[in-house]
Amino acid sequence: MQLTRHTDYALRVLLHLAVVPTGRATIPEISEAYGLSRNHLMKVVHGLALGGFLDTQRGRGGGFTLAKLPTEIRIGAVVRHSEPDMKMADCSNCAIRPACGLSGVLAEATNAFLAVLDRYSLADAARDRGRLAALIAALPAPATGLSETCAPSGRHSD
Repeated sequence: MQLTRHTDYALRVLLHLAVVPTGRATIPEISEAYGLSRNHLMKVVHGLALGGFLDTQRGRGGGFTLAKLPTEIRIGAVVRHSEPDMKMADCSNCAIRPACGLSGVLAEATNAFLAVLDRYSLADAARDRGRLAALIAALPAPATGLSETCAPSGRHSD
């Protein structure tokens, strides 16, 4: 099972917010620190806000924060939200599908995968908070200039 880049970014954003002292971040800050595409990151943040994982604020001093406590954010819920189609294989157009039992096996494996993720919260993933915070602090600082933030409406402002 391989998660998409979208889900990878979503998990990074949430982990970042769980450990940074301010609990707030901006698109440029995370984009530059992790070397992620700003455009893709904007979509991720927007999706996380729509899913109720982030609160966003536009304008000067804006950015985004966790909408819930890290203990309340289940990793499985984030993955389900970010990966709406969790099929391990596309069996819909397969010629042998009527007699093949593989689709049921793969569905069971996907459910088991998600069940394990459901057992863990963002707080569990960030349990080494001090070390994560130190690693994040050592990441490159964002360039100075106007701050770009993301609003729940999907509009971005300087």
